Amino acid sequence: MTTPAFRRYIAPARKRPQLWRLLLGIGVILAVHVAWLGVLSLVLFPLAGYPGLDGPDGIGASPAIMVMLLLSFAGLGLGTILAARLLHGRGAASLLGPAPLALRHFTFGALLIGAVNGAAMLLGMGALELKTGLAPSVWLMWLPLALIGVLIQTGAEEAVFRGYLQQQLAARFSSAFVWMVLPSLAFGFLHFEPQMMGANVWYVVAVTTLFGLMAADLTARSGSLGLAWGLHFANNVFAILIVAPQGAMSGLARWQAPFAADDAEVMPGFLLADALMLVLIWAVCRFALRRG
Repeated sequence: MTTPAFRRYIAPARKRPQLWRLLLGIGVILAVHVAWLGVLSLVLFPLAGYPGLDGPDGIGASPAIMVMLLLSFAGLGLGTILAARLLHGRGAASLLGPAPLALRHFTFGALLIGAVNGAAMLLGMGALELKTGLAPSVWLMWLPLALIGVLIQTGAEEAVFRGYLQQQLAARFSSAFVWMVLPSLAFGFLHFEPQMMGANVWYVVAVTTLFGLMAADLTARSGSLGLAWGLHFANNVFAILIVAPQGAMSGLARWQAPFAADDAEVMPGFLLADALMLVLIWAVCRFALRRG
């Protein structure tokens, strides 16, 4: 059963809900994303070979390459906007929902994640024995561009999975399994990176699928993309810019955890703790939405 807020949110998708349009739209998204990656590679490949810009720890181990990786998601967002316009006759604003509501929800979600993760970091910093990542001056120099990159990356993913896919599927099917579970599973498998995660890859897929389910539920309850986007943005700010596992994708982090993403002994426990924290945050968001 959907809420009045969610019915208003998916109303633009009901104008052209045909399944063939959605399938063709997914093709448009992928085509634009691949084309954007091709354009970006003209810059990324030369940078990757430039001495000092990336090291032996893997892709994304330097600030320059990491920022380029974040900006690579712009193609995903542009493709989603183009698919919504060309195939469904609706603009980018329809993916977001009412702008004032979305902004309020985004701010709440970002502040909530910031408070929870900040408290967890203060409590666990000594126990983890964090290692220094970027020097403070270098980190501050990259911070504005890095924040824009995370905003683009999370916004693009939310526009695809909790915006376009969830809206169009909900406009066509009444079953929550179709419009909530299927996009969340796709979101989880987007993070299937065995080369980086090793034996932890299925734990990562499970946790990201869980986040997708919670974000989809909160989108349905709130009637905008703002809450899911705010939670996603603040979560990735902490995971990418504040404390990151050692090795690949750590190039923008102020501190590094004393383990890598493929550490099969330590990472599962942290992922489980992360999942429990996400459930708690989801419950707080649901309570706040009920209170209005």
